[in-house]
Amino acid sequence: MRVYRYLVVLAWLAGCHASEGTEQTVTGAGDEADGGSEPHSGGGQARDPFFEAAAKLLAEGRETFRFDTFGDEAFWSGTLGLDRAIAKVSPKQALAVGLKVDVDALPAALVAALRAGKVDLDDPGVTRRLLKANAVVGVTGFFKQGAPFPRIGIQCALCHSTVDDSLAPGIGHRLDGWANRDLNAGAIISLAPNLQPVAARLHITVDQLKVVLASWGPGKFDAVVFLDGKAFRPDGKSAATLLPAAFGLAGVPLHTYTGWGSVTYWNAFVANLIMHGKGNFFDPRLDDAVKFPIAAENRLGHITIAEDEDRITPKLPALHVYQLALVAPRPPAGSFDPALAELGHRLFDGKARCATCHHQHRTEPGWNMHTGAEIGIDDFEANRSPDERYRTTPLAGLWTHMKGGFYHDGRFATLLDVVNHYDDVMKLGLTAQDKTALVEYLKSI
Repeated sequence: MRVYRYLVVLAWLAGCHASEGTEQTVTGAGDEADGGSEPHSGGGQARDPFFEAAAKLLAEGRETFRFDTFGDEAFWSGTLGLDRAIAKVSPKQALAVGLKVDVDALPAALVAALRAGKVDLDDPGVTRRLLKANAVVGVTGFFKQGAPFPRIGIQCALCHSTVDDSLAPGIGHRLDGWANRDLNAGAIISLAPNLQPVAARLHITVDQLKVVLASWGPGKFDAVVFLDGKAFRPDGKSAATLLPAAFGLAGVPLHTYTGWGSVTYWNAFVANLIMHGKGNFFDPRLDDAVKFPIAAENRLGHITIAEDEDRITPKLPALHVYQLALVAPRPPAGSFDPALAELGHRLFDGKARCATCHHQHRTEPGWNMHTGAEIGIDDFEANRSPDERYRTTPLAGLWTHMKGGFYHDGRFATLLDVVNHYDDVMKLGLTAQDKTALVEYLKSI
């Protein structure tokens, strides 16, 4: 796999520098797709400790990303009772709200039955079978003998993985790091029979909370509403933002659309404050009662539990390594016009001035933040963040998350709308052909 190859090469290079000329042979867990071949730095027999450390972190990080709930089942099932609702959900209903099924986790007999159309997708009992096989991406069912239904916990992969639909729509091989723009998180949370704890924290009724959750729609989530209570923008539209990709983040200084912090910071934020796992979290910026009244009232920037009960903090290093190793996928052949894309590349670096911020299709190497005025939009979402700026979003792999629109809130329906916006705001003077070429290039990145 490309992720393994990436880390192997990094570890090899690190080993070459650290060995100060000593020849070493890099050995260890091989690339499962390539027969285990790895680069060598010489004819020695010593195992490379750098590669071994990287491989160990990679494996641990992938396990955490895909399967670790951080103990959040205590909230989703114990507090909200979501397990009782999921017990009544059929596979067809689950797929309809964007949940995905990992075909590689399914028993061969079930795969054969699905291919033959012999599985009743209207039967909630099949959902239980899928959970028991640990095949529902981003969701774990904890089964206990004698219990009428399993407790439910969620993982990072729920929002930041999808599948390739190789068996059927919503059923296929995992694609880690891809934004799940089909996931209707609001609709799923609304199924919970006890939403009162969430509504009470936001100082609204359960009915009002359900209106908020329904406003998100597929592919969106509003993490900041649980800090500031602002569920809607001044224009009346939902304040939810699009789920971003979690690949191509190596070298990106700040994470999220509004640059709250590093990838590791946001992992800790989400695991503690959004997933409701069991861990420690510190951010005194959330003490600002004017900007973050909900967070300040509940001391969300000062979550402290005993070290031996912390199921989040020890997992952050490996999770970070795995996420940074997720490279942006290349677009499939035939999905763009190569000749026009080449013209668009020249425009991107030149007349259109895209590379001014999107250095090498990515983001600025340093302080990669901008005011709304600088990019020609309002400051509403930026002002909900500590630095009140928007981050320059990396563009690599853009073709994987074109559903739902562009910018943090999907305000631009198409790439051409984005190009037109910058042409107007920056007075670029682009021709119709220029714009078409730029769109083709963006699809090719």
